[in-house]
Amino acid sequence: MKFGTDGVRGVAGRPPLDASTITRLGAALVRSLAAAHTRAHQDARPVSIVVGRDTRESGGWIEAALARGITAAGGRLTSLGVMPTPGVAYVTRTGPFDLGVVISASHNPFEDNGIKVFSGQGEKFGEAEERDVEDIVNDASWTVADVEPRIETSCLVDEYLAHTRRLFADAGPLAGARVAIDMGHGATTATAPRLFRALGFDVIELGNAPNGRNINLDCGSTHPQRLAAAVLEHGCRLGVAFDGDGDRAIFVDHRGEVVNGDAVLLLCATRLKARGELPGDTVVATVMSNLGLELALKARGIRLVRTAVGDKYVMDEMLRHGYAIGGEQSGHVICAEHLFTGDGLATALLVLRAMAESGRELADLAGELTMYPQVLLNVPVRERRDVSSIPEIAAAVARVNAAMAGRGRVLIRYSGTEPLLRIMIEGSDDATIRGWAEEIAAPVRARLA
Repeated sequence: MKFGTDGVRGVAGRPPLDASTITRLGAALVRSLAAAHTRAHQDARPVSIVVGRDTRESGGWIEAALARGITAAGGRLTSLGVMPTPGVAYVTRTGPFDLGVVISASHNPFEDNGIKVFSGQGEKFGEAEERDVEDIVNDASWTVADVEPRIETSCLVDEYLAHTRRLFADAGPLAGARVAIDMGHGATTATAPRLFRALGFDVIELGNAPNGRNINLDCGSTHPQRLAAAVLEHGCRLGVAFDGDGDRAIFVDHRGEVVNGDAVLLLCATRLKARGELPGDTVVATVMSNLGLELALKARGIRLVRTAVGDKYVMDEMLRHGYAIGGEQSGHVICAEHLFTGDGLATALLVLRAMAESGRELADLAGELTMYPQVLLNVPVRERRDVSSIPEIAAAVARVNAAMAGRGRVLIRYSGTEPLLRIMIEGSDDATIRGWAEEIAAPVRARLA
């Protein structure tokens, strides 16, 4: 069993998400933390783990399998039921819990599921903690006792919503405005309608009838087309679509145009900079954020720091240097004054707050970002070699970088889950960058395919 970029993920019922491996993982989490307590000379006490899940039909039995391992190892499990990922992170940080666990595969189809872990500070497990748990799971010298799982239940959604509302306590000048929300038949069905109506918005609901199998099905953050149509049909000021576990959001403006995470980062950073609340005048994003974001921030005196793909890497960089805002183009936005994980509801409130304070529509605010054309080629490979060590590929990359003359960007990386080399190029002209991408792809196919 191995952790990926966002926990352990796969098809529910198949390794590593079969019942026996999940049970072993639950026990390993307790054993790892108990050992850490011993090393820190803390009092021996049962390890307490809180668990939330999205609406997939597999979530219940996965929770039970996890509970069996936690119970066998002497730990305690408290179930929150259906709860967005950021809600679990908040409850873990503020409650009497040592770890938080989310059972979700985010934007994936219902057949998939996953397990991701938060520390007692409400931060995603780091790689060192993940490796320690992996080693325990893979150690054949121990077994899990066959016990009846014990699951306590608790409803702490009100505490999470109250904390989230601190970002934007009242609709103010936007009171009565109509907004469309697409919950993707996922975890935000338990939170989003309540929050938006409590703030004073007129809410149009989509994706609000989970049945265990329809999560993310032609809806939510990866399928915003239906939301865009609803925004136009109902005359909404904006629309927001969440993914299955509620840690990211994609927006639609009043014209029915999709607004991605880079534009949201720009408008949030601009507001913080104007208020003197942007430490280091810095925003953190991943290598996938558009060159246009970097240039727009630079024009405002703001530096962009890039990390590897994955919001946990954004979080690590923010924590390391005390930065206030960061995120991914895909809609994960991390706001340090709220939580150190992405939160779709919080992101929506940040956007609404910017609209209320500026008196401008989302289309105007997002229009300040000029996106550069981007081409992404996925080249199948039979092996993963350092491309800089292959002369033909290195030469092609050097030729493209020279031709760009600082007016574009090349990113080459291997997929974390598939045998693919991803070639991404940004520049001012679509046809030109497509030609450049093919120029690099040709020697890749010749040497690695």
